[in-house]
Amino acid sequence: MSERVAVIGAGPAGIAAARYLKGQGFAPVLFEAHDAPGGQWNRENPKSGVWPGMRTNTARMVTKLSDADYPAGTALFPRNGEVLAMLQTVAERFGLLDDARFGAEVTGLARGGAGWRLTWRDGQGEHAESFPRAVVATGRFNRPWAPEMPGLESFSGTLGVRHSFDYQGPEAWRGKRVVIAGGATSAVEIASDLAMAGAAGVHVAQRRQRYVIPKIVAGVPIEYLGLTLRAARAAETAPPDRLAADRDRFIKEIGGNPAAYGCPPADPDVEKAGVTGCPYYLDLVAEDRIAVHPWIARVEGRRVIFADGGHVEADGILMATGFRLSLPFLSDEIARTVRLSPTDMELAEFTLHPDLPGLAFLGLWPQFGPYMVALEQQARFVAYAWGGAIAMPDATKLRAALRPLSATGVPGGGHQAHVMALHFARLAGVAPPETLARRPVLDRSPVTGETFRVAGPNADPGAETRLRRDFDLFAPADASAGPAGLPRRDGSDAA
Repeated sequence: MSERVAVIGAGPAGIAAARYLKGQGFAPVLFEAHDAPGGQWNRENPKSGVWPGMRTNTARMVTKLSDADYPAGTALFPRNGEVLAMLQTVAERFGLLDDARFGAEVTGLARGGAGWRLTWRDGQGEHAESFPRAVVATGRFNRPWAPEMPGLESFSGTLGVRHSFDYQGPEAWRGKRVVIAGGATSAVEIASDLAMAGAAGVHVAQRRQRYVIPKIVAGVPIEYLGLTLRAARAAETAPPDRLAADRDRFIKEIGGNPAAYGCPPADPDVEKAGVTGCPYYLDLVAEDRIAVHPWIARVEGRRVIFADGGHVEADGILMATGFRLSLPFLSDEIARTVRLSPTDMELAEFTLHPDLPGLAFLGLWPQFGPYMVALEQQARFVAYAWGGAIAMPDATKLRAALRPLSATGVPGGGHQAHVMALHFARLAGVAPPETLARRPVLDRSPVTGETFRVAGPNADPGAETRLRRDFDLFAPADASAGPAGLPRRDGSDAA
């Protein structure tokens, strides 16, 4: 009888984990609090922050698992329902839903029996069962967080104070004045949505100005400009100062100077300023359809007062201020072992702990860029190590690799999507060998799930063909790149 594995969460991470665990001879059992799979991408899920009209902000080839594709005619940036359908296709193709427990809210995970004792609650009551192994795949973005602000509780606008997690589209905000607190992706995308859909006034309050990059440049998705396999491989060996300088140049070149659009000046150091992505935001600021302010100093009734003394009378406040790690079901012992906090935890390779054999955590690190490709390779690392397809790192190696999720420990620094995906692929033994990696179709394509299906366990003969389909359409003619792997628009290799 196959060894059973409890997989907590049926979103992208849980589906990827179950798919590869099953391929290694395990019997994964998905536990999902909602009544259907998809996680964040199922907008009917109470723990989903997806709104009905939301599209992906990353291109389709990096926003999927490698066992499924989007139907012909799918836009470059798919609708959220199309992403959900892709995930469901994978789950159904591999029979992952046959033994799944839906409507099952996990209430506890602790050592028990010969492995891990899981408790959960469903419509029939409380249940408990022990499993030799368990995977925590509940996601990082389901516990909204907002900082305290003087007077916020006094806000009297008709739309009240809400978190961006609860945003359901622009309808309720048409003809209204809104203040959005935050400057990262959710803030700028919702601000753009509201400004283009009839809000009477859109005001963004931020602690610092980030650089804002588009989704596509001259017909080329940014994934083909900066998130390629070449860039990821080069990041492993580039000197840190050169890597930072190349990234700084790249971001400023494709995103421009935010101050030129009417935003406050950004820190000259991109690493300090931060980066976010949105194709409309800067143009809308330049058209005076979005007003940008410093952080909120206090709230007095409907009046929102900013740190520079300026103020607006608002109908609603949206807090696009991020999320905190939420793993309330972990036993006190597990939480202490991984040093769990509201913002961090400590694991080896972002995944395992030497003192918790048979327990893995997927998708909980803070990443810049799309998660799915890296999640899939992380799932393969766990499945192959547990199944014997690759050697399981011993406790000594795992202990030496322990570090907070906020610290990368990955060559190239940062938590950039393509670098993280290659890191997990190397751990899983599925990174393309040098002879393949240098082929233009791999070298110059974004790091996708197909990148890591051309060699190693679960190699797919059709993977390179699927890569070429998009490569022939999108790859820029100028393939030159600097030592950090980022493209140089002028074709030079100069600093």
